[in-house]
Amino acid sequence: MLFFPWWVYLCIVGIIFSAYKLMTTAKEEEKIDQAFIEKEGRVYIERMEKEKERRMKQSPGNHEEQRETSAENNHSIA
Repeated sequence: MLFFPWWVYLCIVGIIFSAYKLMTTAKEEEKIDQAFIEKEGRVYIERMEKEKERRMKQSPGNHEEQRETSAENNHSIA
């Protein structure tokens, strides 16, 4: 049963333990990253909604004129 010296088995156990810790740490980091991305996305959406409300309050009757001018200025080849 003892084909290799004891330190070889210790190295193998260390490699397996390191791989396990790497996988668990990667999963935890992915969860943290996802939470950060969701938080930043919510902040961005809130900012967009506030800007939309500000524009609606600023000029409620000019939306049709803005659409017409944006359609005229939209010169795409495709």
